Amino acid sequence: MNKQARQLAAVISGQNTSDGAGVKLKRVVSQRQKNSFDPFILLDEFGSDEAVDYIGGFPDHPHRGFETVTYMLEGAMLHRDHLGNEGHLRAGDVQWMTAAHGIIHSEMPEQENGLLHGFQLWINLPAKEKMKAPHYQEFAAEKIPRVALPNGGYIKVIAGEYATETQKISGPVTGVTTQPLYFDVLLSPQQQLDIPVAAQHTVLVYVYKGELAVGASDRLLIAGQLGQLINGENIQLATQDRSAQFLVLAALPLNEPVVQSGPFVMNSSEEIEQAFRDYRDGVLTL
Repeated sequence: MNKQARQLAAVISGQNTSDGAGVKLKRVVSQRQKNSFDPFILLDEFGSDEAVDYIGGFPDHPHRGFETVTYMLEGAMLHRDHLGNEGHLRAGDVQWMTAAHGIIHSEMPEQENGLLHGFQLWINLPAKEKMKAPHYQEFAAEKIPRVALPNGGYIKVIAGEYATETQKISGPVTGVTTQPLYFDVLLSPQQQLDIPVAAQHTVLVYVYKGELAVGASDRLLIAGQLGQLINGENIQLATQDRSAQFLVLAALPLNEPVVQSGPFVMNSSEEIEQAFRDYRDGVLTL
């Protein structure tokens, strides 16, 4: 029985902006979408070979109520937090940080020149987990399964599961309530790919190089565009004359109220105000 192909419902073009200490980036998912991509809250692509665009990094800042996923394609980033934890992210590495009750951390480039390229994704936490203790999952590039596709290209399985006719390949990220799927995919020209997905999950596809036909309509997404796909159990993807590199993101929506203010994502304005008070009073991370 053929699974129904999802339809392309919305297209978002990333907007150039800056964050942290002047880091230039492309903001793809933000508060503008008003939680219409539940549980995905934010998606940034940072990428430049000009040191002035990234050297300031992201000095100490707080988070509460969600998870951050940092995935490096090129370059190196040093992560430090208030507990003294350090993470050295290099090309192909992933850090999945569950901020939960509270983290104060910095993310700083470990290079003074060359290409720095990667993504940061924010995923909301359910209300019952927002005040749990924070924790990390960090994986070096060699720990992330890379599935070679029959006609060229590959799938890197960071989170979730990719099933072939003979096996199921699972990403290293585990224990996340929203059941996320996070793939980094390269397709050669004139290549097709179907990815099964749970019918109830939110599904996003972000193209960062080339162009890609998505959904049953075969509409093209070009580099810097994100598509939301709805209704179905199959993500239908294809290239034409150009190759494409893109992220496939899927997760179970929480269907809970969302109030976001800066680095905090909670369920009510009162909880946001409490987060700011806790940060001001030095008890955010206690």
